[in-house]
Amino acid sequence: MPEQADAIVSAIIAKWCAGFARLDAMALASLYSKNAFFFGSNPSLYRGRDGVAAYFNGLPNWRAPSAVFSEVRVALAGPDILNMAAIVSFDLAGERPPLQVKISWVIIREDGDWKIVNHHASSREPLI
Repeated sequence: MPEQADAIVSAIIAKWCAGFARLDAMALASLYSKNAFFFGSNPSLYRGRDGVAAYFNGLPNWRAPSAVFSEVRVALAGPDILNMAAIVSFDLAGERPPLQVKISWVIIREDGDWKIVNHHASSREPLI
């Protein structure tokens, strides 16, 4: 299952990056569980697909956003649970300085598909 876990996470990352490039809140929200917890770039906790969509709909309307995942680590945490950690580099085409964050996802099998149930982003810069 480890190779399969990597493939599952790679497919989600590809869909996530494609949705982010279009700032398509509904496409992004579809990658998340109906019970998702989502901590993004602001202090608010967003819940469920509607919360995820609200977060992405609240972002500035950048002209050409892109996200690149690196240092991706995947671990099988159970038969239907994957754990993922990565660095995400955001390029917002000069509309703000490039941004790098640490991100972690817990991904579960839900209704026969793999969905992100927990999303947490934090500063890559030391806080302490």
